[in-house]
Amino acid sequence: MHPLVIGHRGASGYRPEHTRSAYELAFALGADAVEPDVVASKDGVLVVRHENQISETTDVADHPEFAARHTTKTVDGKVLTGWFTEDFTWGELRTLGMRERLPALRKNSASFDGQFPMLRLRDVMKLVDRAAEIARAPRSMVAELKHPSYFASIGLPLDELFAAEINRAGWNAGDGRLITESFEPTVLAQLHARGVYGKRILLLEARGKPVDLVSRLGADAPRYAHYLTDAGLYDLRGTVDGVSVPKSLILETDEGGTVTGASPLVDAAHAAGLYIYCWSLRPENRFLAPSFRRGRYKAQFGNWSAEFRTIMGSGVDGVFVDHPDLAVMVRAELQREEELLLG
Repeated sequence: MHPLVIGHRGASGYRPEHTRSAYELAFALGADAVEPDVVASKDGVLVVRHENQISETTDVADHPEFAARHTTKTVDGKVLTGWFTEDFTWGELRTLGMRERLPALRKNSASFDGQFPMLRLRDVMKLVDRAAEIARAPRSMVAELKHPSYFASIGLPLDELFAAEINRAGWNAGDGRLITESFEPTVLAQLHARGVYGKRILLLEARGKPVDLVSRLGADAPRYAHYLTDAGLYDLRGTVDGVSVPKSLILETDEGGTVTGASPLVDAAHAAGLYIYCWSLRPENRFLAPSFRRGRYKAQFGNWSAEFRTIMGSGVDGVFVDHPDLAVMVRAELQREEELLLG
């Protein structure tokens, strides 16, 4: 069934991201997979947070016992101020309540603030296995390793910690449950060297360079844009199984900014023998391409179905979505139309 519908941090359009409720709801709404972002605690426990800076997505600021840990750090060249997972043990992190990252936009989700604790990677794996039992169908996890070069620099190598966690949980059987992804190709190669099975997906941006390659090669590091060319995609063969790109690279627009269809990037990736995923599909006006927005308010749902159809009909192998039920509905519509055409 294509494309794969991946709950982006769970059903993050309905519940605070990376919480048990978000993951369980994603599967209940028909997602085939969920995507945890993986960072590390001070004592080497892998936890799921969008970033290691947790000021906006937890109630850490409400804990006076942690006030002294408010600090400023440079992560991947960006100066950040707040509280960071690597400054807390897992025992301390589990005392925090999770919060909606976009409370002004997603007020319904924000009503669940403080109701759910932080999760470990191992907790998500158990949720995935439980969802497969309930559905009596395969379910999978697309795990993104965040800031691996930074974590390695402070003595918390995510590749080593992740491989140990996967093996401990019996998840390294090559049975399709596991997909790994990162913006840094080095950590994907390290996982492969450690015998971690499953598809390896390189996340690409429209601009910039991979942090790990800049650290190693300096000005000679290739830009993400290189990997978006036919030659660059062919260069990736044998090192990764696919790429994942922002939706702006899938949507083709005219000079006025109106979406006219899908770009040739999907076909180019497939021609190179690679899978291609797309992130992130969201129905609110704030996130839609301008030609799909409707009404005055950023939180209002626009013509999301047209945007979803354009992307999902392009041939992509997977889509990351905040509201999995909407993508499942569009996929069903596309499949029915295809069946009618085939007679």
